[in-house]
Amino acid sequence: MRRRRTADQRIFFPWEGRGGLVRRLGLGRVRPVLLALAVVGVVAWVGVRERTRAGVRQTRATLLDARRAVDSYMAERDGGCPPDLGAVVQYAHFDAPPKDAWGRPLRLVCPGKREGTAYELMSDGPDGEPGGLDRIE
Repeated sequence: MRRRRTADQRIFFPWEGRGGLVRRLGLGRVRPVLLALAVVGVVAWVGVRERTRAGVRQTRATLLDARRAVDSYMAERDGGCPPDLGAVVQYAHFDAPPKDAWGRPLRLVCPGKREGTAYELMSDGPDGEPGGLDRIE
């Protein structure tokens, strides 16, 4: 019969030993708290990101309605540009000039700066900088 080896045990990973780092530092009770904070952080990050995306979707829908109103105004006025978005309120059944999801008014540039466009209608986006990189057109 063979004898069992008792002294020649091999430990491959640090956490397999008797006194792990968590036990040595006394972090056994802190680990669940850190895990809970990590979960809360991830949920908050996803919530903020989704709120921004929802604002972009809402602003695109508002821009679509405002474009239809501007097109109706221009068709009725033989291609004349509206002086501002307040003039097209009746065409899209808005109560007031349209605003983006962040409460800022939409921008109407007439005639459009790009070739072949009669007008440009845009929102400044989530950061609110005019002509910023996150503008919504």
